[in-house]
Amino acid sequence: MKQTLTHPRQFGHILRARRKALRLTQRDLATKLAITQNRLSQIEADPSAIPLGRLLDISNILGLDLTVQDRKSAAQTDW
Repeated sequence: MKQTLTHPRQFGHILRARRKALRLTQRDLATKLAITQNRLSQIEADPSAIPLGRLLDISNILGLDLTVQDRKSAAQTDW
């Protein structure tokens, strides 16, 4: 899966979908992150204020890579 995010809530949807695809409950993932299930629910609902370190922790546990790249289209070539 490759997706460009334009809004923080999109990331929450991705996290939830990936967690479910891995058959992890919120409690399972929260335990791995040493946070409460309630906090994980808040993150999935609105990840806009999540610290970068926590974002990387969640991504690693879920087997996701975060990539930052410039907006230059992959279809563009330098002449």
